[in-house]
Parts: sequence; structure tokens; C-alpha cells
Amino acid sequence: MAKYLMLKHYRGAPTAPNDAPMNEWSEAEMDAHFAYMDAFVGRLRDSGELVDSQALSPEGSWVRFDGEGRPPVTDGPFAETKDLVAGWVIIDVDTHDRALELAAELSAAPGKDGRPIGEWLELRPFLSPAVTSTEAADIIDRERR
Repeated sequence: MAKYLMLKHYRGAPTAPNDAPMNEWSEAEMDAHFAYMDAFVGRLRDSGELVDSQALSPEGSWVRFDGEGRPPVTDGPFAETKDLVAGWVIIDVDTHDRALELAAELSAAPGKDGRPIGEWLELRPFLSPAVTSTEAADIIDRERR
């Protein structure tokens, strides 16, 4: 089995066919969306393919180490995570094709007017613990090209 991260974005991905911001959705549309998400995660739990699923709050802080003592904390710019990452689902599946199938299903969550959002999801495999640091560096180098 292999673990994959299905990363949901607020912004930054290509535009989805049903790209209406949630603040334009009705309460019923939001309820339908969250019910779909709950049912999707429930099916993954029942099949044994769910590792974790979390939605993220838009609040957050940048933190860095600056020597001994308390690290400084700032509020922004958050371009890599706070503004973009809405949440994730981690799955453990038998094949890459199964991971693609599940990502497509998650992308079909209902949005405005009850139509599937068709949002783009980032699907990324976890590095195997058996990967050496040299192999990991090679993988990262290939990804950058």
C-alpha cells in the first residue's frame, strides 16, 4: 500500500468549473458540501483507506528559530499555506490509479447551485521510509525540472 496526500486549495490551483467562493453559497449548499465530505471520509474509513482528514482554519502564524529564547512570530504573508491550503485527506491505497480515482471523487464535491465543484486537488505520494537521502534528493531534483 502507498500513502498519498490529497491537498485541497483555497486559491492557487487552476480555476475550477464551478468556482464560486463559499461566501456566495447558500446555507443549504454549504450543508450539502460538508455532508458530501463527511460521507466521502466515512467511506474511506470503512474501506480502511483513510489515514487522516483535516480542514484548516485560515488563521496561522509564521514562526522561525532565531537563537535561544522565544521565536519571533509574525502574521504573514502566508502565500504558501494560509492563503492556499484549505485542508487535506491522507489515504493509504493499493495503487496510484486508486489514488487518482479517489481524488477525482473528492473533486466532485457539490458547490454553488449543487453542481460539482470540479476543483483541482494536489495528489502527492509520501516518500517511503526505505528511500535513502540520495534517492530523495534525486526525486526532488526530478520534480524541480
